[in-house]
Amino acid sequence: MKTFDSNEHPHRRYNPLTGEWILVSPHRSKRPWQGQKEAVSGNTLPAYDPECYLCAGNVRSNGEQNADYKDVYIFDNDFPALLNDEMPSEINTDPLFRYRPERGINRVVCFSPEHNLTIPEMELDAIEKIVSAWTQQYLDLGGKDFINHVQIFENKGAVMGCSNPHPHGQIWAQSSIPTQVEKTQKNLERYYQKNKSSLLLDYLEQELKRKERIVLENEHFVVLVPFWAIWPYETMIISKRHFGSLISMSNEEKSAFAAAMKSITVKYDNLFETSFPYSSGIHQAPTDKAAHPEWHFHMHFYPPLLRSASVKKFMVGYEMLGEAQRDITPEKSAEILRQLPDTHYKKR
Repeated sequence: MKTFDSNEHPHRRYNPLTGEWILVSPHRSKRPWQGQKEAVSGNTLPAYDPECYLCAGNVRSNGEQNADYKDVYIFDNDFPALLNDEMPSEINTDPLFRYRPERGINRVVCFSPEHNLTIPEMELDAIEKIVSAWTQQYLDLGGKDFINHVQIFENKGAVMGCSNPHPHGQIWAQSSIPTQVEKTQKNLERYYQKNKSSLLLDYLEQELKRKERIVLENEHFVVLVPFWAIWPYETMIISKRHFGSLISMSNEEKSAFAAAMKSITVKYDNLFETSFPYSSGIHQAPTDKAAHPEWHFHMHFYPPLLRSASVKKFMVGYEMLGEAQRDITPEKSAEILRQLPDTHYKKR
């Protein structure tokens, strides 16, 4: 009888944050077909694009003109998914056709006036300004009586649906706790009630001992490939100290967080020597005015590239109908990322 080897044999891994399982199939990396190739943009972008609606001083599609900004610039999304209007609605009692109005605010966060910059190519002090802007937005939006959750995120690259290469992210603040956050909230709370400790802090302590999936760390943060990672080079930034949100960070922690973001995104770009696409986002305590000792600050990076700058992983078939699946193990992808240079390939 063969002996099970997690580097060779299919197995399932449990995600304690969402309560979901993922199928890991490391043997499939040996199959001959290597995936659909995507077109890779080779265009060199200018520092300023007169046609870009996010560049400083330009007029957006709604007729409003951007300020002549010098660092971070924030404005309400011209085409928001949520509206800041209170909508009276009749009571819906049908259990099969439930709905309710959702109120919220969508904002765009321009990271820099430089059209051709991305986070891995920015100076550290510029990234620290982004972190400070996020902190203020979390405080301002979360302080509104109808906002119970503030989601900060970035979609980078056309392959992730980003229609404008100008460096920017978004903030969606809303009256409900979104589905994925609610799943995490319930599991964090369940663990905290049972163990009187933070799930992610306990998890991080174990990861630091094992050292199998650590990519990098500094004094205040660790970047690792989660044991339950779905995407090929998925990572998380986790705070070493237990706190729930951006507003609890010290100045030193904000600087360390900015450094961690720069370091992992530089490694991403170096992996295939391309501007590496991803969706990233911060998970932190809801702003529903309740105490949330169960929440531990962390940030997710979900990059789709699989084997090269032109081959991505698709979530189709079994992933859509059954459960998430990956081929390369988290341990292997962590090893690959860990060994990459810390200097951006364009500067070497």
